[in-house]
Amino acid sequence: METKIESLGSARIRSPLHHVCTSTVRFRTDADRVLMEDQFSDAEGVRDPASDRVSFEVAGPRDQIFFDPARTTAGIVTCGGLCPGLNDIIRGLVMELHYRYGVTRTYGFRYGFEGLIPRYGHNPWPLKPEAMDSIHSFGGTILGTSRGPQNIGEIVDFLEELDVNLLFVVGGDGSLRGANEISQELRRRGQQKSVIGIPKTIDNDIMYLDKSFGFETAFAEAVKAVTCAHVEALGSRNGVGLVKLMGRDSGFITSFAALAGNVVNFALIPEVRFELGGPRGLLEALYYRISRRKHAVIVVAEGAGQHLMEAAGAKDASGNRKLGDIGMFLKESIGTFFKERRTECNIKYIDPSYIIRSVPASPQDNVYCSRLAQNAVHAAMAGKTGMLVGRWHGTFIHLPLDVVTKGRRKVDPAGELWHSVLETTGQPAELF
Repeated sequence: METKIESLGSARIRSPLHHVCTSTVRFRTDADRVLMEDQFSDAEGVRDPASDRVSFEVAGPRDQIFFDPARTTAGIVTCGGLCPGLNDIIRGLVMELHYRYGVTRTYGFRYGFEGLIPRYGHNPWPLKPEAMDSIHSFGGTILGTSRGPQNIGEIVDFLEELDVNLLFVVGGDGSLRGANEISQELRRRGQQKSVIGIPKTIDNDIMYLDKSFGFETAFAEAVKAVTCAHVEALGSRNGVGLVKLMGRDSGFITSFAALAGNVVNFALIPEVRFELGGPRGLLEALYYRISRRKHAVIVVAEGAGQHLMEAAGAKDASGNRKLGDIGMFLKESIGTFFKERRTECNIKYIDPSYIIRSVPASPQDNVYCSRLAQNAVHAAMAGKTGMLVGRWHGTFIHLPLDVVTKGRRKVDPAGELWHSVLETTGQPAELF
């Protein structure tokens, strides 16, 4: 794996942080590294030398920077679906650029990558610190967002026209692929502009990151929906609380909501196949649970059980395969099954997805977003490009966009997280 971070050139300008910070700044160098794997087997009593293992560059301020703040213009774009913490990121970027580095020209591009295409008519919005005072108290993004790719050539033309030196792309997997393409086109044209990604995905599915911002807020809100489903299930004869959560390919929110809620009896995620019918399928297991305890709670990720439904084959604006509605499918299947058994069943179905996506960030995520934004600015001003900033093993690092866009982080069915879910829910390890 190639983990070297691309640099636009030699950093020869003394960092303004020498003057604006009242305490000693711990400047980082590119030689500071974090190992990709923090565990190893010492069964033979021989340690692997760290020099032979994959590592990532540590994030943080550099003693010398590449861009002259007085001549630097920055741009910020938020892409994809809404996620708690977007406004926190925007605020963190603007405040760090203005007060720590003295960059006074920062544009916000409206409605995702559309804002970088002039023909859409979304004029760039000058972002000033005085407009940032309270935006972190609100959900969503003040810049708006959109899904889907745009013409990379037109985007780069517009960046050249505005003389934008630093572009911060806040988004998930598809948005980061777009950022990577922008970076490659700038390189092809010989343009010295920095493109920095800030990973945003509620699904927590970005490779080599401890977590994505907004995830903690999302699963905390999901737990509220799970608790409501439990109350509803208890309040009805043979009640079934059914909650559908986000998670196209990764079941992290469902897993964490099941663990934190402590009332879930069945957690269904994309990584673990399950069947409805059969003597050990979901429906028989649910029937057994209802006959014994008179209520049950099921939490399902949106990407789970897609093999049970007819695939339409269509794709959304981001190029992702459109999913069948597993929530409604399960609701109807459970209702039909219990009717055939001549057993009363009261299903309470909850889909809180848009409510979860639109809430303000929690205090934990607020702090995380601020630190991500600060480290993104440090990297950009130092002349780093084609990378994103994230946290790995508790340390903020730089990751090449090429590396993180080649796959998705998923729940390991044989790992400790899923084993904990099985222990908490008491569900069978396999439903088939």
